[in-house]
Amino acid sequence: MLDRKFSLFGIRKIKLSKPNTRMHRTYSLRNQRAPTAAELQAPPPPPSSTKSKFFGKASIASSFRKNAAGNFGPELARKLSQLVKTEKGVLRAMEVVASERREAAKQLSLWGADNDDDVSDVTDKLGVLIYELGELQDQFIDKYDQYRVTLKSIRNIEASVQPSRDRKEKITDEIAHLKYKDPQSTKIPVLEQELVRAEAESLVAEAQLSNITREKLKAAYSYMFDSLRELSEKFALIAGYGKALLELLDDSPVTPGEARPAYDGYEASRQIIMDAESALESWTLDMAAVKPTLSFHQTVDDVYEDEDGEEEEEPEIQNGDVPGQVVEEEEVEWTTEVPVDDEAHEADHHVSQNGHTSGSENI
Repeated sequence: MLDRKFSLFGIRKIKLSKPNTRMHRTYSLRNQRAPTAAELQAPPPPPSSTKSKFFGKASIASSFRKNAAGNFGPELARKLSQLVKTEKGVLRAMEVVASERREAAKQLSLWGADNDDDVSDVTDKLGVLIYELGELQDQFIDKYDQYRVTLKSIRNIEASVQPSRDRKEKITDEIAHLKYKDPQSTKIPVLEQELVRAEAESLVAEAQLSNITREKLKAAYSYMFDSLRELSEKFALIAGYGKALLELLDDSPVTPGEARPAYDGYEASRQIIMDAESALESWTLDMAAVKPTLSFHQTVDDVYEDEDGEEEEEPEIQNGDVPGQVVEEEEVEWTTEVPVDDEAHEADHHVSQNGHTSGSENI
């Protein structure tokens, strides 16, 4: 973690440890990416002049390892072998980045030591934060390697399934060859029995491959995304405390011969480093500030995950009624009154008939 002395002078030696976090495609690697809102607001700078222009984006050794993995070994496992070798190159590149970042932090602190008090103090504390970025990247490499090792387990299963596929194909080809050359051969029934056994073995191996592929793929990328999330959140924390350190610098211009006010931010800069250390040590995955926002919900629990009491506040729907449809309720009340009117009408009709009868009798 952060050095207890809050200075890079005499800092302890730690073992050495470019991923591009910019999503350069919109929905597929086959389509060109649309500009983001941040890019529309602030156009990106031109490509860096330090990028390789002669030997490509990958080193010669990395390209050789990847091509060798794709040309040798079981055919079923070649593509995944290329991915595993490529990720090994990613790990080595991140080791270089982490090492160079720590070295850059030391050089920043050494350069600032010869400047004024405010620049000297702020650059020294900034060096501590930047050095911690390299430390976090070094820790991220170890966790990222777990993702790569899990992918290798899928590759090993694919390599073990390949012989059963080859055996089944070989027996099938032999049967087809014998049926064409000698349809009455006594070897055909024997080979057909072997084919049945080979197909049974292949079914078991294929089912095992299907199950393990899904299990390990989910576990591998869970390792990767959890570690990437932790690294990103901690990077964001350090960036925030670094911006707080910059506020201690008085960048107001002075006229020639005018002296700047005395710097009194030593305690503040020290406290910022202590707060940064405390925030990094207490951070857990449950405290992640960035939450993904999905435009769809898969289950009812997802729909009401963040709505604790809203279900009870909604009116209950009973008897198939839909809330808000007052007209239907009035029509229901009106239809319930209809039988009463019919009875009254029948009673009046009965009375009128009685009256007519009595009148006729009187007549």
